[in-house]
Amino acid sequence: MQTDTLIIGGGLSGLALADHLAGAGAEFLLVEAQDRLGGRILTRAVGDGRFDLGPAWFWPGQPRMAALARRFNIAVFDQYSSGDLMYQDQTGAVQRGRGYASMQGSYRLAGGMGSIIDALSGGLDHHRIVTNASVEKVAHAQGGITAHVQHKGTAVTVQARRVVLAIPPRVAAETVTFEPALAPAQLQSLWNVPTWMAGQAKILAVYDTPHWRNAGLSGDAMSRRGPMVEIHDASPMAGGPYALFGFIGVPADARTLHADKILQVARDQLVALFGPEMANPRDLILQDWATVPEIARAADRRPAGHHPAYGLPASIRALADRGIHFASTESAPVFGGFLEGALEAAEYMAAILSGANVTSVRAR
Repeated sequence: MQTDTLIIGGGLSGLALADHLAGAGAEFLLVEAQDRLGGRILTRAVGDGRFDLGPAWFWPGQPRMAALARRFNIAVFDQYSSGDLMYQDQTGAVQRGRGYASMQGSYRLAGGMGSIIDALSGGLDHHRIVTNASVEKVAHAQGGITAHVQHKGTAVTVQARRVVLAIPPRVAAETVTFEPALAPAQLQSLWNVPTWMAGQAKILAVYDTPHWRNAGLSGDAMSRRGPMVEIHDASPMAGGPYALFGFIGVPADARTLHADKILQVARDQLVALFGPEMANPRDLILQDWATVPEIARAADRRPAGHHPAYGLPASIRALADRGIHFASTESAPVFGGFLEGALEAAEYMAAILSGANVTSVRAR
């Protein structure tokens, strides 16, 4: 196979870059290791509702996300926040009207964040997108790039003028062999970049009736007991079914060993916080991102305690001279780690590939 630009990764940044290239009439091939597109965006359908198991929000002051929603006529709505907050202390005692977990002011998308993935991928030539395709080696020379890909058990070689790794830098460092090898300091620089949200896990509880809303509660809760440490309303823009989701505070290794027990205790926690009607959810789903090797590596199993200062180190940007580029949300200098950062990375990369002088991509 042969193309001009090989994009590795079919998450938001990879698809947005493909969209930019398609709009410019440029040739590309996008390969994704998983059997689906979206990367860290994962929207699950339950009945007539669509619920985000990955990122669910964007915020005012993030213009690319807003512009994409307008372009594809995807309705934007405010995170539900009407009603009292709940608080659970370390003994399990519950207090109403105390806490600070509200995400008031956050925006969500009708149909979930998967609506953007569907819209972007739906507008691309499907012959230029290959899923279940893992890149194992990138050989780079003056004449271009040769990528060695495993596609459903078959070895495939892709020739390209340049390659863009739209996957987390740490995943690239641990799963892709570069030939000639990158300098140890360059590999270490890639490995040092924390993958945003890769160590997190969420529980989604779906109900036919929004019992918390009927009781005058917002669905927001903070807990020092767990297993969910922070809970929010995850219901659709209109109609049901309705849902709450919670971030799990249990370490990744313990989650893997005790997933069923965590779901059981989470159900009890929802009853304690919001009432006995919560005992029988229509569906109860645990999404553990730390178990997805295409997104999280061993070092990501411990979530970052703060939002890292993202942006590509100069040594990694220098690889562009060899035709090797990086464009995940972690490479974005302004909105790194956010969905907006994935779009920022794609926008900057599209400008770089077109030959524009992008001075706002800064060194760390």
